Amino acid sequence: MREFEKPNELIDFREKLGGSVGFVPTMGALHEGHISLIKKSVEQNDHTIVSIFVNPTQFLEGEDLDRYPRKIEADLKICKLAGVEAVFMPKIEDIYSSDELRILAPKIKGYILEGFFRPGHFDGMLQIVLKLLNLTNPSNAYFGKKDAQQLFLIQKMANDLFLRTNIIPCEIVREEDGLALSSRNVYLSQDERKKALTLSTSLKSATNLILQGVRDVKEIKKMMIKSLDVTKLEYIEIVDRDFNTLEEVQIQNSIILIAAWVGKTRLIDNIWI
Repeated sequence: MREFEKPNELIDFREKLGGSVGFVPTMGALHEGHISLIKKSVEQNDHTIVSIFVNPTQFLEGEDLDRYPRKIEADLKICKLAGVEAVFMPKIEDIYSSDELRILAPKIKGYILEGFFRPGHFDGMLQIVLKLLNLTNPSNAYFGKKDAQQLFLIQKMANDLFLRTNIIPCEIVREEDGLALSSRNVYLSQDERKKALTLSTSLKSATNLILQGVRDVKEIKKMMIKSLDVTKLEYIEIVDRDFNTLEEVQIQNSIILIAAWVGKTRLIDNIWI
């Protein structure tokens, strides 16, 4: 397995590859969710490249950039065992210039939900994803459905900018108790973890209501709020696949999203109906 820090080294490596190339962008601290993306790429492509880069431009002031989990040695071991061919671990100064050209999220759908509570986050996310896609020029790039709005915006960017990479959505991976895997789960105390589980249980309860025939979004949200045990709820929303908010649930065409704080940790989760 090759390891690269410099963009030009990665470009030279990529140009010599024949066949299909899969790409999995990550911020490291790899868990089973990341591994599922990597395994899918390895299975579906001749070559797989993984990036590990904690991207500063998608963190807002006061967020956890400095304390975000970093486990480079463990991450490299995971990648090697999974069959990754190359890992790209650039330094900030090799990715960003002093007078950076900016990519901006859409004015509407980039500033609702996550974009409303984290204004500017999606600008930084799209900026780095576009750079990484240009550097790796992959046939297929793999993103988890847990970051549903992020996935939607990346798909939109690929479509709007005529990118040639296929954006492959991948299912959410959960712990046995239902907690959605996240690198930030390490912040949770034992008691906070129990409270964090109410995010996934509220989503399951909402799904059961829908299966019973309930279509009123306000009623579903009200039930979800009652079942939550969190420090602060930021939003619960039900949207269609194009992130238009719904007044009535449309079966097989909606996503229920939730964002909440448990202690000092911000968590997101969702379920695709």
